Amino acid sequence: MPDSTPLSTSATPSTDRASAPARRSDTTRAAILHAARERFAADGYERATIRAIAKDARIDPSMVMRYFGSKEGLFASAVAVDLQLPDLSAVPRDEVGRTAVTHFLAMWEENEVLTALLRVGAANQAGAERMQGIFRDQLMPVARQVCPDPEQAPARAALSATQLLGMALTRYVLRFPPAVALTREEIVAWLAPTVQRYLTAPHP
Repeated sequence: MPDSTPLSTSATPSTDRASAPARRSDTTRAAILHAARERFAADGYERATIRAIAKDARIDPSMVMRYFGSKEGLFASAVAVDLQLPDLSAVPRDEVGRTAVTHFLAMWEENEVLTALLRVGAANQAGAERMQGIFRDQLMPVARQVCPDPEQAPARAALSATQLLGMALTRYVLRFPPAVALTREEIVAWLAPTVQRYLTAPHP
């Protein structure tokens, strides 16, 4: 009986060669996005240039345009954020605040995009609009799941954001030493009752 082993092994180098360009493409794209986040955060949307971002990524500016088409397209990709918010309707009502704060802390500490977006959002209109979109499309629907009156969801979500974004700004962007020194458990203990009240308490 003919041995089929050579046939199966001969396919491996071809597969490896085919996947190599894809790996290089992914690496280049990731380098551009990382450089873009750093540059947008440092310079703001208006002053950041494709040429500067390409230099930071150590590639030709034409490659940035090839991957993202325009500065607007690059910015949208660089600060695309899915907060992966939990379904608060499935959480015991008295645990809503703790669940929300715990989730946000994990997101901030594990996702550099959020910190870059906060820096950009605090400095220019393009970043602010991106933050507003995340608030509108992701945070408000979650607030509607648990607040007593759905019409109050925008205000309650905004009040919750004052706590969550305020902590993120002081801990991860401005890096106030006392805020940086707090443990996750301490932050949850301080913020959870306030967020709980904002989301679920009767209207004052």
